[in-house]
Amino acid sequence: MAGSGTDHLRDPAAHDDVVLRVEHLVQEFPAGRSGGRRQVVHAVSDVSLDVRRGETLGIVGESGCGKSTTARALVQLPPPTSGRVVLDPGAATEVEMVALSGSALRAVRPRMQMIFQDPISSLNPRRSVRDIVGEGLAIWSKASDGLHQQARVDEVLEAVGIDPEVAATRRPHQFSGGQCQRISIARAVVMDPEILICDEPVSALDVSVQAQILNLLEDMKERYGLTLVFISHDLSVVRNVSDRVAVMYLGKLCEVGDADALYERPAHPYTRVLLASAPEPAPTVDPSDADIGDEIPSPIDPPSGCRFRTRCPRATERCAAEEPVMRQVGDDHYVACHFPSI
Repeated sequence: MAGSGTDHLRDPAAHDDVVLRVEHLVQEFPAGRSGGRRQVVHAVSDVSLDVRRGETLGIVGESGCGKSTTARALVQLPPPTSGRVVLDPGAATEVEMVALSGSALRAVRPRMQMIFQDPISSLNPRRSVRDIVGEGLAIWSKASDGLHQQARVDEVLEAVGIDPEVAATRRPHQFSGGQCQRISIARAVVMDPEILICDEPVSALDVSVQAQILNLLEDMKERYGLTLVFISHDLSVVRNVSDRVAVMYLGKLCEVGDADALYERPAHPYTRVLLASAPEPAPTVDPSDADIGDEIPSPIDPPSGCRFRTRCPRATERCAAEEPVMRQVGDDHYVACHFPSI
């Protein structure tokens, strides 16, 4: 379940196998002063969501909607302005990550690893690929000795389709973008994490390579028992890889639901806009829904009420005066809209 201010919608009995819980997450950044007034970028505003063990949760939205900022806040890069990020909520091993710092936070981070958007710049250009992948093991001594560490690194490199002998001495610049993303996946998986956060992992790759990386992520998920949070602006990619999808607009969640249900019966006007804007629009939406203009409000001064109202063809005075709350419109389907398509 996910939403903004949606504690009353949670049903612990229905979904008690939650591996990650985010509550009222806020991420703001200073933006200088204007007219003597301190300005703030409201990048993420009151986002709450549950990630169930073993699922792939897709987060989708336009560029600048807060997807990547949310992903980085989950791993405390940087820590959020406010809110909670809880691993294994309700269990004896529950960990509140926002409350941690220093060595305590570092000790938890192996449980949640991240794959970044640019596969080449995220790798150290001065180190060999084998050293890059094995660095985490060396720091945390997750293998008892050097030989076991090397065996683990070689195993994971082979799993992602990289020859360990070739990777032993080569640097990242000697590999293609797709190969570098495979190396990034190996670096994350070698730590045996519970959760893998994928921040637009295929957007910088050729279309022919994207399918290979997506298939690899699915294989690694099954092989190592991973839970994925998949960030993307490509709706077709998100639908193909995700069990559930969360739609973001201007720092807020506006709709969450089962992937097939959300694509077949989109309830929020913004979700319909995204689907209608795709190269092959979903048959359940009118392509004219995409005609909303391209003027996105500033996150420094977001609109009152519903943040999508300035571009929404259904907006009324109520949308300006009252912020919609997330409510259930179907089986495991939630929307934050006063006038959903239901």
